Formats: sequence, structure tokens, C-alpha cells
Amino acid sequence: MSSENEKSDEPEQLALIRETVRKAKVPRAKPRTWRGAALAKELPVARVVVNKGALHLDQFFDYAVPEELDEAARPGVRVRVRFGAGAHQVKNGRREGGRLIDGFLVERRATSEYSGPLAALADVVSPEPVLGPELLGLARAVADRYAGSLADVLQLAVPPRSAKAEGRPSPAPLPPPRAPKPGSWTRYERGPAFLDSLARGGAPRAVWNALPGPYWAQEIARAVAATLASGRGALVVVPDGRAAGRVDAALTEVLGEGRHALLTADAGPEKRYAQWLAVRRGAVRAVVGTRAAMFAPVRDLGLAVIWDDGDGSHSEPHAPQPHAREVLLLRAAHDRCAFLLGSTSCTVEAAQLVESGWAQPLVAGRDQVRAAAPLVRTVGDTDLARDEAARAARLPTLAWQVVREGLKTGPVLVQVPRRGYVPRLACERCRTPARCRHCAGPLEAPEQQELRCGWCGRGAPDWHCVECGSTRLRAQVVGARRTAEELGRAFPAVPVRTSGRDHVLDSVPGRPALVVSTPGAEPVAEGGYAAALLLDGWAMLGRPDLRAGEEALRRWIDAAALVRGQAEGGTVVVVAEPTLRPVQALVRWDPAGHARRELAERAELGFPPVSRMAAVTGAPEAVEGFLAAAGLPADAEVLGPVPLPVVRPGGPRRPGDPPPGEQWDRALVRVPPGSGAALATSLKQARAGRLARGGGDPVRIRVDPPDIG
Repeated sequence: MSSENEKSDEPEQLALIRETVRKAKVPRAKPRTWRGAALAKELPVARVVVNKGALHLDQFFDYAVPEELDEAARPGVRVRVRFGAGAHQVKNGRREGGRLIDGFLVERRATSEYSGPLAALADVVSPEPVLGPELLGLARAVADRYAGSLADVLQLAVPPRSAKAEGRPSPAPLPPPRAPKPGSWTRYERGPAFLDSLARGGAPRAVWNALPGPYWAQEIARAVAATLASGRGALVVVPDGRAAGRVDAALTEVLGEGRHALLTADAGPEKRYAQWLAVRRGAVRAVVGTRAAMFAPVRDLGLAVIWDDGDGSHSEPHAPQPHAREVLLLRAAHDRCAFLLGSTSCTVEAAQLVESGWAQPLVAGRDQVRAAAPLVRTVGDTDLARDEAARAARLPTLAWQVVREGLKTGPVLVQVPRRGYVPRLACERCRTPARCRHCAGPLEAPEQQELRCGWCGRGAPDWHCVECGSTRLRAQVVGARRTAEELGRAFPAVPVRTSGRDHVLDSVPGRPALVVSTPGAEPVAEGGYAAALLLDGWAMLGRPDLRAGEEALRRWIDAAALVRGQAEGGTVVVVAEPTLRPVQALVRWDPAGHARRELAERAELGFPPVSRMAAVTGAPEAVEGFLAAAGLPADAEVLGPVPLPVVRPGGPRRPGDPPPGEQWDRALVRVPPGSGAALATSLKQARAGRLARGGGDPVRIRVDPPDIG
């Protein structure tokens, strides 16, 4: 068709469209504004939480419900609304304009508390109700505890929509299973009674110090099965996909197919949303998943389980940064359900739950512990000084002997605190960290090349220790790659495998091999490891952090728990000073005792978790002005502000770090027990007022910061 024909046909097409619109019996209102559309005859007001995480907008907003959306606009559905229209943008009694954003309809009402004109709902995205009153109440409680907004919490709680998943029906729910037998729970003094209480519909609360070995996943599965036998639901939150896979396999073995859902990011958005919908619709009553599963909408929740609560993966990096343990504690309190906190180690927070009487200890007798735990041997500084092999090759003679004997019967695990080759260096004589004279950055010798700064890149050929004057260096923490090379040369006929951040192994065969791993990436060995070496323990203990001892012990015990029991010849060698408290706790295999002593010391010093604490970070003037304007509780104590390390451009950043190159300060606000809610409220109100006024540089708030130095 020529361009001339196109021009001549255009007026006819437009006229035809206009004529068709005139002849329509019931003209459809415009979905963008619903101008002139009739409102719903009953409950014409929809209360909506909009997807705006700003604290000064943390409230419900009322919208008019057009008649055509009356049936679809039900509480819990996703909606689209116009937000930001001014009061001057009113036509025919309706507020118009603004930007289209997403939200959730939480309630239908007959009238509105707002006296002005209401904007109309723009659209109902999906008729699927995804936000029930239980989940809404939990999200509100989490937002209040962490001084955050409800919209931010709902972003974490409700996964993104998949139309394909919503279009498929969920399977019919299966009848409750039979109550399981105690199995390996008989190894614990109160284990069978705990399962029996769950099966009878009780709500026991326990802190479980799991014995070393591979049985913890099966024990969680039996607790879930006992809860399902009572007609209730169960939720299990684990730190990573590998642990989720083990619990998933154990649940399938105990319950069979179709009784539980696996919620992890590895499944992909569509499959994960389909599983989440099956839980929301009541098709399955049990859930196992990683951090985001803490909000899973399990119907009639009877048991909430968290495994290894000390793992940093349980702390959400996105606002308002809740911790899975605290969210599950809120669920246990609100739903009055059973609670199980399990780990081979023990955090100070877990010890506090027992100390306060809120939960009961679920532990095994010392005979069972000695039978299941490996033999732990230590190598301290005195031993290393007398050991010629240790000075030459970094590994003490005892470690070489244990490796040689272990390789006769199975694989040997070697835990190294860092990956790579030689990430950091220190003085050989006094172990003072080697730093650059120009910027105080850490000195490195990558691939055994010339010494240079890891921050500014300058060389340091004439370095000497500022403390003792020595010119000799040692590897402060030798990486996993160099350790693998050294062991490969020492045992040339033995395969060496590595597991770390870039490539994490899930399991290894039970054949003789050397497995070099960073903490948290240790694979499970078939039949257990014959031995384990825990290297550079002093580097883990020397971190300038309140949790350094607790975290080192947790990492050690997690690795040692993969080793065969002492009766089967399992041996663990830890290279650390044997007189230190965490090392002694590892030798005795007494993580709960270590946690109790840590809790007592923190109580004397007023440190968390005995007190509640919040971190306020930002530019120095912004932090100072914020604290001056905030109406903190009368019993609040402000520590600081102190400057934070400047993040170099292009360097690694953690969540919450200041922008590269900017100098930020941090202040800690501490309150005694009972004032945590008042502290969160005051900080939230102060930040909301600051945002509403649009004044000054941004200020970040984190309640219960994991790292306080």
C-alpha cells in the first residue's frame, strides 16, 4: 500500500472507532483513573499498603473501589494504585494523577477516616490472596522491632508474582502422617519426650545442642513429622542450600513425597513461587528453606525450627535487616507454637533463652558426647617453637602424623580461614600485621611476588616491623590454594580437592583424599572424615570483634562434627593456644558451657544480647544532628560516635559499609532489657521526621548489629 493510500484511509479508521465507542451500551471507565465509574455498593473503601519503603509513609492509605473491581478486590490481593497526586488534582470528586505503584489490599471498609476525596484503585493485579492477616501481623511486628517500614518487610515476606505459577492449581493436601518413632532422638535425655509433646499437640520450646555426626537432618525431620501428626504445620529455616537439601532428603525419607515444600533461591522464581503458593493454599503443611522462608505462610503453625542460628546467612542484608532467629521467636510467641533452636555449637542468644527459662535445654549425656565426638588435640605456640617441621613448612609434626594416619582409612579435612594464596602478612617475630607506610593498608605478596600494599598498590621493599624492628615476614593467614599446593607436594599420591566461595563441594567420597576448605564450605564425607586439621586458629580468634571467640568455636565445631567419633579413630588437630577458652571448649566439646560464660561476661559489661543495641551511621554532622534530635529513652546510653574505616574505591564492600572514599561515623545506642521497643520506636520516628523534612545527609539505622567491634 502506498503512502497516499495510508493518508486517505486514516480518517475513515478514526471515524469508525469513534462510532463504535458511541454505540457501546455500557462504556467502560478508564482503568488509569476510573473517571466517572460507579463505586462498589458495599465496602467501597480499600485500605492499601503501598510499596513505598520510606518510613514517613509507613501507614495504610485509603482508595475508592470501582464497581468493576468489586469482586476481585479482596483482602490480601496485589493491586495497582496511583500515588503522589496532590489535593488540587480533583475532578468530579475523585483524586486523579500520581504515579502507578504496586501495593497490597489489606482491608475493605464502609467509610474512610480521610475526609478528602479518594483516588480509585487502578487495577487488581491478581485475584490470588497472598497476604493473610497472620503474615500481615508478623510483618508489622518485625517492622516495629527493627525500626523499619511494613512495605520493606513485605518485600522480603511475599515473593515476586509468577502468572504461570498462579494459573496452576496446587495439589490436594494429604492426610496427617503417623507419629514417628524417636529414632536417634533417644541419644538425648529429653529427646523422646520432646517428640511426644509435639505429636500430642503441645508447644515445647527447646535449645538443642546436637551431637556431632550426620543425624541432625533426620532428627529435624522426625520433629516435623511429629508436628504434622498432630494436624499442625511446621517450618524449618537453615543457613544455606546445602543444609536445605539434606533436610529435604530427610523429610522425603520420613514423610514421603508431597508433604513438604522446599523454598530456596536455587529453585528459580517460578518454581519457588509455586511452592510458596502451595503453602499459602494449605496444600502442604511443612516447609524447609533458607533465610526468606522465615516468613513462609504455614497454616496452623505448630513448630518453628532454626538450625545453626550463629551462621551469618541468617541475617537479612536488606532493610530492615531482620535475623531469622528473632523472626521465628516472634512467630513462636504470636502463634503460641513449639520452638526448636538447634546447632552443634551454641550462641550467646541461645544460652540466654535457656538462662531466662523461656526454653529448655535439649542435650545429650556426657557418655553420648564422648562416644560421638572425635578426639581433639591442640598445638600451641610453645609446641610450634620447638617443632623444626612447623617452622619450615608451617604445619606441625603432629598434624603431618595425623594426616598420614587418617589417609589410611579415609579422607582428611583441612580447614583454612582464608581462600587464595597469601592474603595477609605479619612480622615473623611478634606477629604485628605488616602495613603500608603511606596509607596503613595491608601488605601482600601475591603469588610470592614483590611486597606491595593491598590498598594503594605501592611497593614496600624496605619494610621493617614498627614494633620490634624485624625484617622477616610470615603469612598471617595462608590461603586455601597455597595449603593445597603444600599438601599436594607432601602427599603426591593423594588427590587434593578444594572447597570455597568460588566452588563449594556438597559431598566427597569416603576414599582417601585431602579436602582443603574455608570455614562454612566443608563438604560432607561419606562415612565421615578420618581426621581434620584446623589451621591458623589464632587468626580467627584475633579478630577485633565481640563474637570472635564464639564464631571461631562455631566454625571449629562445625568442621569437627564431620569427623568420625573417637571410637572409630576420628582425630582433630587445632593449631591454637590450648589455654584459650574457645580452644578448651572445643577440647571438652562443651559449646553450651562456653556460651554461658560469654553470656555472664556480657551481662557484667552490658553488651548484647543482655542489652538491646542499635547502630547509627552516616556523615559525622548527620549522626550528631540525628542523635541530638532523636527522643531517645531516658535510660539510653550513646557510645561514640567513632569514625568508620574508609572504603577504598574498587575494593570489597559489605552491606552497610559507607560509600567508597567517604568518611562516616558510627554511634551505638544501648538500652537495658525492657527498653528495646522504646528505642526502636524513637529511632524510627526520628528518621521518619528527618525524611519528611528532606533535611541533611542520609542516616542509616540497624537494630541489633551483628558486628560492633
